[in-house]
Amino acid sequence: MYKFTAAHRTLPFNTMVRVTNMTNGKSTTVRITDRGPFVDNRIIDLSYAAAKQIESIGPGVVTVQLEILSAIDPNDGTFTIQVGAFKDKANAERLVRRLSADYPAVAMQSFESAKSGSFYRVHVGKISGEDAAKKMSEELHAREGVKPLIFRVDNGSAGEN
Repeated sequence: MYKFTAAHRTLPFNTMVRVTNMTNGKSTTVRITDRGPFVDNRIIDLSYAAAKQIESIGPGVVTVQLEILSAIDPNDGTFTIQVGAFKDKANAERLVRRLSADYPAVAMQSFESAKSGSFYRVHVGKISGEDAAKKMSEELHAREGVKPLIFRVDNGSAGEN
């Protein structure tokens, strides 16, 4: 919370990113240490310290620009696509069964949230490369009507600072 860290769905862990608040021009540098955000229209979740530095605490959500500072290729790696999150385990299991016939590596993952309790995420695939994951995501959206979220499942290799 008090370190300059952030969560991003696809950048490798330890990637250094400059985040600029487009409203006021203030910027901060953060290290990617977690996965998320799990909200459709957000690209990054900042720690409290980083959000405070760019003055986004009050509004909570601001338009930002990201600049990757690490010497890595964020497109390399292994990705999965989240196609649903359910409170009811049976609903998640039904989606897993339905998609398993047409897609590789469909799986359900349970998740405990302090706010929301238990819920179940359904993921499709272990896909090599972010571009291939984006293509499969578009296919899932068109064929299945889901709102997919792409997540990196490996840690990447941005260094050990």
